Amino acid sequence: MGQVPPDSADQALPEYAERVLDVAELIPPGRVMTYGDIAEWLEEGGPRQVGRVMALYGGGVPWWRVVRSDGALLPGHELRALEQYRAEGTPLREASRAAQGHLPKLDMRRARWDGGDVAAAGGGAGDGPAGGRGPGGGAEGDAADDARPQAPEAHT
Repeated sequence: MGQVPPDSADQALPEYAERVLDVAELIPPGRVMTYGDIAEWLEEGGPRQVGRVMALYGGGVPWWRVVRSDGALLPGHELRALEQYRAEGTPLREASRAAQGHLPKLDMRRARWDGGDVAAAGGGAGDGPAGGRGPGGGAEGDAADDARPQAPEAHT
């Protein structure tokens, strides 16, 4: 994953980047959130902005837990991410022999974290979202989108 750019190493991390990285650190082992999930959790930015933060500053957090909505492994980091997913027991869908590179994808239906039970994931009391999709999440664009995780008060 990306490292802090040398020219900004002595500068404070942008506030939005700190918020994105805080959410990434809350994701429990074996679970994932999409770039869009994090943007919606924060009620700010979008998937591209979250992706940019992760590319520039995400090397110090569990970056492999912030993923694309289609479950594809991060290009250029597939093997490192796959090693982490297997170590953490993250649900995967094995690739068919016809799939390019025969790499598995994340089983988004089972691996996606809705932000619930933040205290068990390392957050403090009151850090949890006001809402959520329920266990297992759901596909982006479905009716469950109305109940996306809300920004925790501790991060606003």
